[in-house]
Amino acid sequence: MNFKSLVQAIYDTHGHFQSQAFRAINISLTLRNWFIGQHIAEFELRGADRASYGERLLADLSRELQRLGVSNTGRRQLY
Repeated sequence: MNFKSLVQAIYDTHGHFQSQAFRAINISLTLRNWFIGQHIAEFELRGADRASYGERLLADLSRELQRLGVSNTGRRQLY
């Protein structure tokens, strides 16, 4: 093995595992978003205080989630 083949082996290894990491992240984010939607739908269908939220639900929820540091939870994204 020479230096060039060492660099190539490390580069190939990095590329392989980086692509696996991207796939895992995409799967996790898809699942996260699906569960967030499920929680919102469940709240809207069975929430005890749903009448008090009405049209403000997504705006209020977005504001509170962003305050807690939950990423990608703008009103439009939650909708």
